[in-house]
Amino acid sequence: MSGRTKILVCDDEELIRWSLSEYLQAEGYRVVEAADGKQCLEQVAAEVPDLVVLDIKMPRMGGMEVLQHLQETDPLLPVVVITAHGAVDSALEATRLGARAYLAKPFDLREMGLLLQQVLKAHSLEAQVRYLRDRHASSYDRVIGQSAAMQRLFETLRRLETVDAPTVLLIGESGTGKDLIANAIHENGMRRNGPFMEVDCAGLTETLIESELFGHERGAFTDAKTTKRGLFELARGGTLFLDEITEMSLGTQAKLLRALENRRFKRVGGVADIHIDAGVIAATNRDLGEEVRKGRFREDLFFRLNVVRINIPPLRARREDVPLLAQHFLQRFNQKFSRDVQRISPEASRRLQAYAWPGNVRELRNVLERIVILEAEEVILVPHLPPELRFPSDADEETPIQTRFVLPEHGVDLEALERNLLEQAMARTGGNQSQAARLLGISRYALRYRLEKGRNPPARGGGGEA
Repeated sequence: MSGRTKILVCDDEELIRWSLSEYLQAEGYRVVEAADGKQCLEQVAAEVPDLVVLDIKMPRMGGMEVLQHLQETDPLLPVVVITAHGAVDSALEATRLGARAYLAKPFDLREMGLLLQQVLKAHSLEAQVRYLRDRHASSYDRVIGQSAAMQRLFETLRRLETVDAPTVLLIGESGTGKDLIANAIHENGMRRNGPFMEVDCAGLTETLIESELFGHERGAFTDAKTTKRGLFELARGGTLFLDEITEMSLGTQAKLLRALENRRFKRVGGVADIHIDAGVIAATNRDLGEEVRKGRFREDLFFRLNVVRINIPPLRARREDVPLLAQHFLQRFNQKFSRDVQRISPEASRRLQAYAWPGNVRELRNVLERIVILEAEEVILVPHLPPELRFPSDADEETPIQTRFVLPEHGVDLEALERNLLEQAMARTGGNQSQAARLLGISRYALRYRLEKGRNPPARGGGGEA
């Protein structure tokens, strides 16, 4: 044992203290002595030992009283009690109060040495378990949820911690936090000491995404003035996160498949093979099976990615987590914007839970951020909520909005309505045009056209339709 392991021997019999101290010191322990309960507590207060050997029958303060005091001040400190032969009832009572083990006098020194070894080893293992449990809890603190659906998700994430899975597929609606889950997998996995590289496949053209993933050689294309390493190279020893992977063209999908199958690739314009040493996490908000059936996603790539599949539940499937998430965002935005919004009223909280949240956690975050910035009240009330929460539709929440909308008798300003829907879609998706287009059921090009039209409305002339 290490000389740093300190054992406190507390017994009123000097011969027992001396013989036990001599033996333990010869075994490599550091030993201090106490002649009674009072001295024992004073020694613990001066420097907490790694273990206490405590006699039960002592003057001034008995061992049971000392044990109770130690349990109140440091319940994790291991204690082994020693008692006179035949006083088994007292020893059993001591273990009920928290002692780890007991030994009757007279005892064999080697037997005592083995017992102390076992207790110290068990204590060390318990400390490791506590550390790992606490580390796991803090590692997932950004992924908030206590619902049954989230507990199942956490269980899946924990199973991945000791497996170097080459590919993981995340399936979840827009705004469910796929990026947070990807980070959690990396931070708690076997590649956590390596880099975490992320690429948004929806935001890059086919040429750019190949260059981002695989890199390029100098002169490979017009703007390739220098050699560039791709994300597969930069993520060496770590994780590469491919967000919105369904936005890849079929040609890029084929190259990605070859790279994943062979665990090697070539830079754009290069001839040398480069080995892949990175885990890959892919994410999408689409039904990949449906995308395969429609010919928009390669079936072989789908099978390659679908080895470890994690379905992230939408917020409407875990409504009990809404108050927890809302409180989390409230605290974050109070700190960020120097506000003091203290709580959410019960009725406002009920409205938050009743809403379907088509934009999921991202939409909830945006709603709370707007309220904290603009309202700046101590309590969030129903009037502070956006119209869709204040005036919920009587129709089924899961019914598409186009089947619920009823034209008011006084009519609507169609252009203003379109602008409002565009603004909501862009806000819910954090400005991601591909995701906003999907929310509205139009193409990204149609979305861009409408956004541009809203920024540059046509001049109203005298002609046109009546």
